[in-house]
Amino acid sequence: MPKTTDQLDLVVEVTEDGQKRRIRQRLHPADYSIGSDPTCAVCVSNSGVSRQHARLLYTPDNIQIEDLGSTNGTYVEGVRIKRRVRVHVGQRIIIGACVIWLDYPKDETVSGQPIQPERAAEPDYEPPPIAPQQEEPAPSPSDPARALMRKFKAQIHTELLKRLDLKRLIGTNSAATKSLQEKVRVTVTSIVNEIKDQLPASITPANLTREIIQEAIGLGPLDDLLEDGDITEIMVNGPDKIFVERRGKIQLTERTFVDDAQVLAIIERIVAPIGKRIDESSPYVDARLADGSRVNAIIAPLSLKGPTITIRKFAKTPFTVADLIRFGTMTEQIADFMRICVLLRKNIIISGGTGSGKTTLLNVLSNFLPKDERIVTIEDTAELRLNQQHIVSLEARPANIEGRGAVTIRDLVRNALRMRPDRIVVGECRGGESLDMLQAMNTGHDGSLTTVHANSPRDTISRMETMVLMAGMELPSRAIREQIAAAVDIICHTDRLSDGTRRVTKVSEVTGMEKDVVVMQDMFIFKQTGLDPRGKVLGYFTATGSVPTFIDEVRTRGLQLDRSVFTQQVEQMS
Repeated sequence: MPKTTDQLDLVVEVTEDGQKRRIRQRLHPADYSIGSDPTCAVCVSNSGVSRQHARLLYTPDNIQIEDLGSTNGTYVEGVRIKRRVRVHVGQRIIIGACVIWLDYPKDETVSGQPIQPERAAEPDYEPPPIAPQQEEPAPSPSDPARALMRKFKAQIHTELLKRLDLKRLIGTNSAATKSLQEKVRVTVTSIVNEIKDQLPASITPANLTREIIQEAIGLGPLDDLLEDGDITEIMVNGPDKIFVERRGKIQLTERTFVDDAQVLAIIERIVAPIGKRIDESSPYVDARLADGSRVNAIIAPLSLKGPTITIRKFAKTPFTVADLIRFGTMTEQIADFMRICVLLRKNIIISGGTGSGKTTLLNVLSNFLPKDERIVTIEDTAELRLNQQHIVSLEARPANIEGRGAVTIRDLVRNALRMRPDRIVVGECRGGESLDMLQAMNTGHDGSLTTVHANSPRDTISRMETMVLMAGMELPSRAIREQIAAAVDIICHTDRLSDGTRRVTKVSEVTGMEKDVVVMQDMFIFKQTGLDPRGKVLGYFTATGSVPTFIDEVRTRGLQLDRSVFTQQVEQMS
């Protein structure tokens, strides 16, 4: 957190009849009411200011602004706040036609009458010493270049709000359309052209226009990151830290948000078009962007260091099996075997840890499904992109603000059984829906595909057993394992290795039960042999010698599969 002091100057810039009047007053740590009422500690006489408009909470190591339910709202750097947010020295607070900011004390005489805080200091008041800051210091908001950029941005945002009913436009379903973008672009360009003579050499009109448009109708500093094809994940840890995953490695970027309020505004802009919400009563949400990228957001009081956003980016062009072979995720022999399993209507589970490529692999395998079959996909947040024509896509729904109306994955799985599906594809099994999936697999709906979080194929069996118990059915363990052994045919396990690459590390077949144990056999594995000097994983894919129990079925169905692939080292990875 940036360091503050035991004294600051409050600067109020009021515009009346085209004339600007600036007042500078000295503040001490206290709570200050701001409004047009004469009893307010900071009395701002302006038609756009409510009688009790806002409240400034100032301590030696923290400054916060809170809107008190004003009619015209309180804006921090052009973003309307809905709750108490932290502000830094130099940030512009816009109330009506007034711009307010805090500055470090000047040597010159302070003009105007002193402002008395609501909790007046005693004559012998001695401010407490500022405690050493343990957090990593953020870039100083008093940096001249950044402060100057914020000043012009605040000025343009204020003018933009006057000329366009931006909130109403963004609240509609056409907020991201080209027509709206063009309207905002024309307006912003016009405003920038009006003030371009005032811009210093360090701020180019083109860059300023682009950043204002991104903040007004886009995702602010995230827009350029979303366009970067090398980035697969974007992680916002509060306003000051934005991380990305590039080529499997996590890196800290130089980009930042202005404050928590801007991050919240971006989250609301993401979730509004898909009918979801995020607030104190529902402080986390799963959503998706227009390109299908998956978004998770979580805010206070659950997130202690500010609003957090995690975006799992999807490639603009969906990956194909050829791409996965080229990346080294699997080999051509493994891919061909998985294709045969899909065509033979084998029930396949893709297991792996977070970020190991399960959904990507599920999407690739789903495209092996015959084009003449009816496919029903069920997901928490729609991510799958299949090429077939006969597809029904279902998406779960969270509860409304009264806590009613939720539709779970389990509800959709049970409903899908009445939709005459040839194949059921579930994005992820993580609860009681596992029981319904097993029952579907065992009652004629074979050829189903899903993903499960697990550390190995053997652990997948244990995870599924636990998830079946989450359905509330008091079934004995042996009965559950028998259901799993009868329903599941293939488990394809993926891992994210230490160098960031994704590999299919095991392809296993579930062959049945022996006593109380589900019997499995590995057919393909990835063996890691070490690391090269750059830290890249070395290893190779190899067959174990085990032949699938359904090998004769391949021939009777008229499909081609060379038995030698189950007895040879497949490919060396380097």
